Amino acid sequence: MSAPALIAAVGWTLVHFVWQGALLGCIVAVLLTALRNARPETRYAVACAGLLLCLAWPTVDLALLLKSGTGAESGKLFRSGAAAMAAAPDAAGLLPWLGRNLGWIVALWAGCAGALSLRMAVGLLWIGRAARIQASDAAWQERLSRLAERCGLGREVRLRVVDGLTSPITAGWWRPVVLVPASLVAGMPPHLLEALLVHELGHVRRHDYLVNLLQNVIETLLFYHPAVWWLSRRIRAEREQIADDFAARHLGEPRRLALALSELEKLQFSSHHLAQAANGGDLMGRIRRLLRPDVQALNWKAAIPVLGLAVVCAASAHAPVSRATASAHPVGVRQAAVVDFNTCRKPHYPKDDITAGHQGTVTLGFMLDERGTVLDVSVRKSSGYASLDEAARGALALCNFRPALEDGVPVKSMQPVQYVWTLK
Repeated sequence: MSAPALIAAVGWTLVHFVWQGALLGCIVAVLLTALRNARPETRYAVACAGLLLCLAWPTVDLALLLKSGTGAESGKLFRSGAAAMAAAPDAAGLLPWLGRNLGWIVALWAGCAGALSLRMAVGLLWIGRAARIQASDAAWQERLSRLAERCGLGREVRLRVVDGLTSPITAGWWRPVVLVPASLVAGMPPHLLEALLVHELGHVRRHDYLVNLLQNVIETLLFYHPAVWWLSRRIRAEREQIADDFAARHLGEPRRLALALSELEKLQFSSHHLAQAANGGDLMGRIRRLLRPDVQALNWKAAIPVLGLAVVCAASAHAPVSRATASAHPVGVRQAAVVDFNTCRKPHYPKDDITAGHQGTVTLGFMLDERGTVLDVSVRKSSGYASLDEAARGALALCNFRPALEDGVPVKSMQPVQYVWTLK
């Protein structure tokens, strides 16, 4: 596939995710509102499914657009007003403007995604380095190993004491490690620090580190959409509640974990988000939930705008299709290739044909690639005289074309061109 076709496919995928992400966010918001009193595991699964759909939907769209760019019939499954209006490059409005600036949109997205990828890589390197070179505390390592055995963990969990950190962080999957701030080891009562460590073991038990890495990948790719960040925040908040329940269940006293979290609140929040930390989510809300779990009443004033926004997003998802159907291209949008006659060499009228008075119209078929380059020229309908046909074919084969577009994507095409031989 040519570079212009690839840029167009990626660009329209990014543009379409604006309404797709809004629709998915609204649907998940409605479900989470209905499940407000369900177990946090249920809300966590719903939020994770929503975030995965945020990745899957544009991935499917991109695959269909790429197939369309290669001329596959399955590409016709992808219909949109944006692609339809992109086929009219001189039209006015937002969608045609986006179509003319897809290159800049893709370049800006790639630059920002690259910067976020670098940030994530630096964070992972920092965690890996801390796990390798930071000192361990033999007494606390032994205590953590006992706690892990008591919590049913069959693999070793390492402990590292880190200066400059203000909250425990769990990292790694195959060889998990808990990074503990030196200030907590020195200043927090041992029984409270132990409660925080059991919370971290809850993350290890559920392999939350892998899920969090996937979240970071999705945030990096779809960073421009607020729904992605909102869903990620909800996933992290529900994940912390699940780990809180795990710790309270194994400690046998939720109050001890609540006291540990209140002590943690006095410290500066950690700025590292590449792994699970005990200060995730609404810290005071988690403390209240541990001490006094209440049934949450439905706030209709907050739910009505969410429902309204979901209806608007659903309607807007179908509006582009309606506009495309009402246009001159009811089934699919295809714009024929256009020849630039300024680049053509005028055919030379053969002298023998002039003498004989030969005239006629020859129809040539130009096989073009996605860039509009002429791959082959054939005579589709003869003028009646082979010499006139060959003269037209040889001269017009040097013409340049603007490529054909299908659903806004450059495609290979066969373009007929007529040349009239006439004696004046």
